[in-house]
Amino acid sequence: MRSLKYFVFPLCLAASCALAQTSSTSTAAQIALHSQKAQQYLREKQPKLAIPELKAVVRLDPNNLDAEANLGVLLYFQGDYAGANQALGKALALHPDIPKLQALLGMSEERSGDPQHAVKDLAAAFPQLHDQKIQMEAGLSLIHLYQAHDQLAEAAGIVRQLQALQPKNPQLIYVAYRLYSDLAGEQLLSLSLVAPDSAQMHAAMAYEDSMQNNNQAAIAQYRKALAIDPKLPGAEFSLAQLLQNANDVKQQQEAASIYEQALRENPYDEPSALALGDMNLTQGNFKIAQTYYERALKIDPEDAEANFGLAKALIGNNESKQALPYLEKSIRLDPTNASAHFRLATLYRQEGREQDARQQLQIFQRLRKLKDKLSDLYKQMRMQPVHQENHHESQGGMAGGQ
Repeated sequence: MRSLKYFVFPLCLAASCALAQTSSTSTAAQIALHSQKAQQYLREKQPKLAIPELKAVVRLDPNNLDAEANLGVLLYFQGDYAGANQALGKALALHPDIPKLQALLGMSEERSGDPQHAVKDLAAAFPQLHDQKIQMEAGLSLIHLYQAHDQLAEAAGIVRQLQALQPKNPQLIYVAYRLYSDLAGEQLLSLSLVAPDSAQMHAAMAYEDSMQNNNQAAIAQYRKALAIDPKLPGAEFSLAQLLQNANDVKQQQEAASIYEQALRENPYDEPSALALGDMNLTQGNFKIAQTYYERALKIDPEDAEANFGLAKALIGNNESKQALPYLEKSIRLDPTNASAHFRLATLYRQEGREQDARQQLQIFQRLRKLKDKLSDLYKQMRMQPVHQENHHESQGGMAGGQ
């Protein structure tokens, strides 16, 4: 919450009609005078001076909703949460159906050490809020309260709603990261308690090892998982991925065998076809790689990696013109692929399209800088990047005909 304007209500200068009918002219005049002064101080951005005027109004007219609501708002922003709770509570008693006031009351209750009532009010108000700024503040407060009470699933529901509104909000991304990390940890702990020797437990440990780049330890854990349950979903493919990236020929051969077996069992296993294409491309078997990439694209024509892989295989076979549409499509599907932009720049230059080549090279250089920063960040976090590009390409060079 950064501004009063989202909460302040217009004050009635002439007081309420009911008051005018039942009170003396003197009382009505006093209320109008205090209301007028409060409005003036708010226009002058002097909320501290407006507070005594609003207090005078509610003393004279205890049923003045606008004055009570505005008093609660101002007290909240001045850090007087106990006073805000009282004023906002009275305002809601007069008119219960004001979601933004109930949200503010919940946030005030949170700050005054009353989490039980804070959750109740925020949870009731949040679905009815329409102003994004208020939604964000109330939602973040509710997430914090849910997390503090280990209600992680409830917190995740609020995070999803807020991210739908602001998917690029850094604060939300960070909150989501922390929350989902906590959820993962909670589930891992539950798994260790209910099934410590299960295939699932070993697979979970393998995943944790792989995230820390402890690939050989991860391989050992996946082997244990598959020894217990050979059909554990995803385990064999994850094992093959680790073996594929190992600096050991025998392990790479084992990875290829796993992928080939997967394709025999399921001819529509596109990830395995793609992986075999990648392995053969790395080994310089461009014709074989091309066959696997084409197979992957028959299954999923919109796979950016398969389009990029086929383009590289065609370039390796000295079929650059045939590679061009696949490169262009891979970039349409994944504009963040730096290597694809570099290769496309090279092909454009070969065709004499200098302006297009320069544009692609500029994009490549911008993405390369970003990826270098991310790589440094991964190293600091001791994490393994999800995708690693060919080292030679990442330096801006291309070997042979590729």
